[in-house]
Amino acid sequence: MAGRLRALFHRRVWLWGLIGFVAALQLALVSRSLISGNGPGNVSGNSSGNVSGNVSGNPSAQSADLAYRPAETGLAAAIRQLSLMPADSLLGHIAYTEAPTNTLSPVLPNGSIQLRDPAAERFLAMVKAARANGVKLIPLSGFRSVEEQTYLFFTLKAKQALSAKERAQVSAPPGYSEHHTGYAVDIGDGDRPDTDLETRFDETPAFRWLRANAARFGFELSFPEGNPQGVSYEPWHWRFVGDRHSLETFYKR
Repeated sequence: MAGRLRALFHRRVWLWGLIGFVAALQLALVSRSLISGNGPGNVSGNSSGNVSGNVSGNPSAQSADLAYRPAETGLAAAIRQLSLMPADSLLGHIAYTEAPTNTLSPVLPNGSIQLRDPAAERFLAMVKAARANGVKLIPLSGFRSVEEQTYLFFTLKAKQALSAKERAQVSAPPGYSEHHTGYAVDIGDGDRPDTDLETRFDETPAFRWLRANAARFGFELSFPEGNPQGVSYEPWHWRFVGDRHSLETFYKR
């Protein structure tokens, strides 16, 4: 009798242990779901600074990409933003090292706008490909030094009576701009200069061409709508991630 009771006791302990394990697993899955969230996680302000067709691609893929996606709200959004921001961040912007000047190449004949050598090469190739489709991609701003960003953030934005947080939604603090890396470029439509550095740029043939083709040249939109950094939507601001160094610059944290 005692042996049967002990066996029954052990079976019940094992059963309760299994139930506890399943409950813990479900809790972990729920927590992971809250942290990762369901909102957009794409790669779209460090911009608004120097201002010096035929669309290829699969239309159905473009429409799917532009389809409505519910935004994260509440606890899930807060947890996701905190989990994605590295320790070396300020007002939603990530710290970046300024590119050495000997690593830069011009993307305009007068040399006023420069990018890192591999980014410049691929950007010019992208401009040429777009032109063949009747689209004019115009570089508006490229590499920007910490000194230039200091003037932009503290002087120009102060004249607009913006608070530090408000400034950071449209322009990065010095030392925290993607433009420091030499991989970021602001792009305009040569036929629609009225949309330069405006959200209306996403209505232009240039933007539609970029959405369909920029990835082929190693470029991606830095701050799409609903980006986890909380930076304002910037359809004109693109960054190069087409080689190891550029990829690690933006994604290795």
